[in-house]
Amino acid sequence: MTRPAAPGLQVRRWSAGRWTDSPDAVVTEEPLQLMLEGKPLSVVMRTPGNDLELCLGLMFAEGILRTLADVSLVHISAEAGEVERGMRVESDLVESNQVDVRFAREPRRKPERSMLSSSACGVCGTVLIEDLRRDLAVLPHGPEVDPSVLPGLVEILRSGQDVFDRTGGLHAAGLFSATGNVQCVREDVGRHNAVDKVVGRALLDGKLPAASSVLVVSGRAGYEIVQKSISAGIPVLAAVGAPSSLAVALAREFNQTLVGFLRGDRFNVYAAPERLTR
Repeated sequence: MTRPAAPGLQVRRWSAGRWTDSPDAVVTEEPLQLMLEGKPLSVVMRTPGNDLELCLGLMFAEGILRTLADVSLVHISAEAGEVERGMRVESDLVESNQVDVRFAREPRRKPERSMLSSSACGVCGTVLIEDLRRDLAVLPHGPEVDPSVLPGLVEILRSGQDVFDRTGGLHAAGLFSATGNVQCVREDVGRHNAVDKVVGRALLDGKLPAASSVLVVSGRAGYEIVQKSISAGIPVLAAVGAPSSLAVALAREFNQTLVGFLRGDRFNVYAAPERLTR
């Protein structure tokens, strides 16, 4: 479960022309060391919680693994307290904030670049934009989604943000069915981390590729969000904020429906509008 910092942090507030002192909750941001076969792979700045999902989702997006059959064992720090049915997970790492994935076979792809990631950037260390296009496939046509369904998904996403309600400092990603039923909602200080957690959950549940799903994200739709969602086979991506030019170009290239400025009962469609029908 995602956790913020203790609410006892004292702050000074300026309001209506005067100062007051009061406690405030601030979202936690901590480094997570990802290990592959006992060797350092990446340091991810994230909000603690669902670290196993984050690790597997990131490795899936990087093309390092494609199925759970690739993984033989996951070591995770005991303080995380994470277990997963059907997967061998051992909480035995001495170091806190670590996840070490051991493979049943040679990894599908060995990282060729630094994977150092901040909470603001999901593709830091990338040498070439083309490196992020690897292993992506053009998404098939369908499913059909009623456009009137999309605005309500933002409210469902917002209602699942428990930590945001206390801190105001987290992004969220939610995976929904084509008819608007919620499948998974995750929070993190980084929007790309939230997407990795959602994809990691879908991988653990045997639901990848998510070919009949809609992904909704808070904030903007950057290139890395589009890349991760296409990799997971998600045909519709909707963002509360604006998309970037590279995000639009990638969505159009790989036939992903990209929605931006999803606010109230309005939104813009930047790519593959054919899936949105009535």
